[in-house]
Amino acid sequence: MSNLLQPQKFSLSLRILHWLMAVLVLAMLIIGILMASHCAGYYATLLAWHRPIGILLLILVFVRLTIRILSKIPALPEDLSSSQKFAAKASHVGLYGLLFLMPLLGWGMLSAGNYPIRLFPGLELPAFLQGNQPLWHLLREYHSWAAFALFVLIILHITAALHHKFIRRDKILDQML
Repeated sequence: MSNLLQPQKFSLSLRILHWLMAVLVLAMLIIGILMASHCAGYYATLLAWHRPIGILLLILVFVRLTIRILSKIPALPEDLSSSQKFAAKASHVGLYGLLFLMPLLGWGMLSAGNYPIRLFPGLELPAFLQGNQPLWHLLREYHSWAAFALFVLIILHITAALHHKFIRRDKILDQML
């Protein structure tokens, strides 16, 4: 029997943050792929979008985690196996971790490369690492691998949501709508 005090949906603020961040992350993955493809003539424009969206995502993930920690959230279905519950929780930790790590890796990469961390004209973030080309290369590699891992986790997240909606026919997806 489900707990009557347990919410049936995530709070409105968490739902809005979820879908806003989903759109921003999708935009970032597309921008990142285009940047890595060396789209001639568009790299500077893509980078000008990539940096502020990345920092915005860092802020939003911090806000979202804070709200999630302070809020009651819907329970997972009682009939889920312990391995499925573990997978759900581990994937959420992975998603939050990567959403927090990715912007920090990007910021660190730009710092180590002595590149300006310009968010908008007249607004730059301070470098938090000293210039160091080997470190720049390492952080760039980590940023790329983290992006790939995030992409894989997002595909798994979407697949799991669709599995719950159309195969299990439970209310997991409805909790975020």
